[in-house]
Amino acid sequence: MDVRQLERRLRALPDLHQECLHHILATSRRRNPTKVSGSRRRDYLNTSALDARNDVLTILESWSNLVAEKLGTVAPARSVPQLARFLVRHLEWLTAQPPAADFAAEIEDLHGELMCAIDRDRTDLRSPFVECVMDDCTGTIEAAPQLTGNAEKSSIGCSAGHIWEIREWLTLRHLMDRRRKGVA
Repeated sequence: MDVRQLERRLRALPDLHQECLHHILATSRRRNPTKVSGSRRRDYLNTSALDARNDVLTILESWSNLVAEKLGTVAPARSVPQLARFLVRHLEWLTAQPPAADFAAEIEDLHGELMCAIDRDRTDLRSPFVECVMDDCTGTIEAAPQLTGNAEKSSIGCSAGHIWEIREWLTLRHLMDRRRKGVA
């Protein structure tokens, strides 16, 4: 394990986490500035960007809590920049501990996950299908937004007819995660 590379990866996470925010709603690279009646917008919700951002926060928070507990200090606020700085500050101690290899592997995985979410080939976006979060619904949700009605609003819906606006996606993701954990 190269500690200098680990530190570089750890220091890069906050910027990558922020950059990933700009890739959540990916639009087609080819844009036609003239709206033609009946033309479709090619917007896709980049769920890998959402997942990567959530994974970074969760994993950094978990390692920060471990360090804080073992060193008898207080973990920083739940913010990627603060958590990363905290872990960099305690990196020497952390790399001397038995789970150091696990920590290094997780930081490397997070870095890779963020890079993939940011640098995805947008023409190859495939939207995943997941079970609907509504009770007793057997439909599946496709993460590719659809235009609703004659309005310019995009939405996400399940095959059984439940519909959510794009702005509701983060809440929907939490419900999906909670449901997935309940099944496990």
